[in-house]
Amino acid sequence: MVMPPSLPTPRSPWTSISPLILLSWKTIYRRGPGMDRQQLEAFDARWFSWLSLAGRRPGLRRLAILLAHSGDSWFWLLALAILALTGDQAMRIWAYRLGGAILGLALLVLTIKLVVRRQRPDGQWGAIYRKSDPHSFPSGHAARAVLLAVLALGLGPVWLAAVLLPWAPLVGLARIAMGLHYPTDVLAGAAIGLAAGLITLLIF
Repeated sequence: MVMPPSLPTPRSPWTSISPLILLSWKTIYRRGPGMDRQQLEAFDARWFSWLSLAGRRPGLRRLAILLAHSGDSWFWLLALAILALTGDQAMRIWAYRLGGAILGLALLVLTIKLVVRRQRPDGQWGAIYRKSDPHSFPSGHAARAVLLAVLALGLGPVWLAAVLLPWAPLVGLARIAMGLHYPTDVLAGAAIGLAAGLITLLIF
């Protein structure tokens, strides 16, 4: 009796996008689509200098600090843990999905950071980030913010999506304004968060 060929073991979507992202880094940063590395660094320097001016204005600085901290992983994981403990079954499932996506994304971002090892911009603010994580590419906060916005849009509730969609890009801009990231760090993080969010929606 002829046995049918065995099916290949399914691969995790998280492991499948890691090589793609690393290849994108080599293509964009080391060579660049239509620009060389010097041009890309000049782009980073120009926009970093312009956006960081916002962090020096008292009113905008306070807002930027609030936004820069609002994407912290501990805050979101704590909020989701509370919802999982106090909510109904539907709320627990929703919280588990978002929490799992945040943790998976954090592992992916950390892996890329350890491979790329791009140092953060020089600066004084954000010592806790600089000491615990000296690498800037990609921005974990930007990735997490976009991930949450995509999941809120796909899983609901609608009011949360309406809040997180404009909030997500502001987090990335705030991280640049406070001197923790270059613009390409944030753009890469946003792209990773978008991909991770879409993959999570496909899984669930």
